[in-house]
Amino acid sequence: MNSLTSQHKHGISFSLFNPKAPRLALASGPKSPGQHYRLKRGWIWKQLFVPEEDPTPRVIGQLKSDSDRGEFGIQYILSGEGAGDAFEIDEYSGEIRTLKKLDREEKAFYVLQAQAINRLSQEPEEPQSEFIIKVQDINDNAPRFHNQPYVASVPEMCPTGTTVFQVTATDADDPTFGNNAKLIYSILQGEPYFSVEPKTGIIVTSWPDMDREAKEQYLVVVQVKDMLGMSGGYSASATVSVSLSDINDNGPIFQHHLYTFAIPEDAVVGTTVGRVKADDADIGGNAKMNYSLQVDLEENATFTVHTDPLTQEGIILLAKPLDYETKRRYVMVAEAINEEVDPRILSPDEFSDRTTLKIMVDDVDEPPVFLSPVYEWKVAENAGVGIAVGAVSARDTDSMDRYELTGKRFSNAGKAFSIDPHDGTITIAKPLDRETSAWHNLTVVAKETTLKRLSSSVLASIKVLDINDNAPQLAGHYQPYICEGTQLIQLLSATDPDQPPEGHHFYFSMVPDKHINPNFTIRDHQGPVAATHSHIS
Repeated sequence: MNSLTSQHKHGISFSLFNPKAPRLALASGPKSPGQHYRLKRGWIWKQLFVPEEDPTPRVIGQLKSDSDRGEFGIQYILSGEGAGDAFEIDEYSGEIRTLKKLDREEKAFYVLQAQAINRLSQEPEEPQSEFIIKVQDINDNAPRFHNQPYVASVPEMCPTGTTVFQVTATDADDPTFGNNAKLIYSILQGEPYFSVEPKTGIIVTSWPDMDREAKEQYLVVVQVKDMLGMSGGYSASATVSVSLSDINDNGPIFQHHLYTFAIPEDAVVGTTVGRVKADDADIGGNAKMNYSLQVDLEENATFTVHTDPLTQEGIILLAKPLDYETKRRYVMVAEAINEEVDPRILSPDEFSDRTTLKIMVDDVDEPPVFLSPVYEWKVAENAGVGIAVGAVSARDTDSMDRYELTGKRFSNAGKAFSIDPHDGTITIAKPLDRETSAWHNLTVVAKETTLKRLSSSVLASIKVLDINDNAPQLAGHYQPYICEGTQLIQLLSATDPDQPPEGHHFYFSMVPDKHINPNFTIRDHQGPVAATHSHIS
């Protein structure tokens, strides 16, 4: 730095200089180039520059008064920031020196005050003046990345040039001085999939159609250099973990082209027949799917499918009862389709897949089933032994059945009936008497002829119809007594165990072949009673 001078009104001048620059002669008198003169009462001072980390001690300037006549003439005083710590002044010569190495990043400049005092009078030769010492930057700091590690995400299949992340480094050196803090970015690891913009640190994709299902994680190492990358500078690096986020670019695919299941015919509605599984290489919501069954009209609604939200499997369920003898095999198509589809990525057909289901119905040995829940017949009580009353019938697709009459009711009936074990025909085994038993309640059992011998039973009721096979009888043995003058002697009644539709009508008369006293007569009331009258007066 060239010397800086100020001249007092009495011819006193001061000089502040950089010892590295050529020293200028100090002179009083007419103004010379490079000199700075006092304006009114102040001095004009400029900045001093001190290279940071410069070895100490080192003279960086000098304060000089024209009135200084040697020793004990002028005393120079320095005050302000760093005075006595970072800087000192020789009170006799006015030389300003550094006391320690300076760090610009710790303090970039110092504001100090200089003063010249007459040693004899202790009066200032000039008012106190202020100047600045600025620490000149050197490249002594490496760039730094902050807040590591870095994590970024970008959608798979994104176009080239898609922004992934921006890394930013800082450099503590002076950005206004030279290239010490001017940074440039480059890729150390991650090519050819990613690149970085040299000036901004923005990482972008440089490889088209990156597929998450092929590779999901990438490590990108970015290097930053100061001095615009020139040799001799500092550098630092940072790692960015880049993951490809999923898009729905895959449809479901069944694990098998054919699924075969078996279910017993006696399975109850709601029974799980089996599970089918379609895989989707996507994740999260993009992998969710729904299952459905495509069946013809004949098989419609026999089975249903539900989607298990946890395993993403299709659960085949029985929706209607099965009958092995009616249908033994079901063939249908199951379809899996994504819940969310994006026609911009795939065609609608690519979001679904189909497979074939074969469901076999296993035969179950079932007990015989009577064609009627109850049987009821009527038979006249005078029907002869061997007459058929009726027949029961049970259906059994598994084996032949045998019929028999069992149970307490059959025993109480006195075994009045028998049954053909092969065709179920029930016949009269002994004469019937309605008056003894008007109803016969039989338990008919149908049993299989197989080893399991499953059986079923049904109630058969037989009503015996009445015939007039019983004569009326007087209700009792009558021995009436008569009093003189009495006309009505006795009321007679009769009973008949038979059962005509509208009650009994009896005819009463005297027995003609017996001796009849003419004094007595019987009057028929055309009903179950008659009156005996006396004609004795």
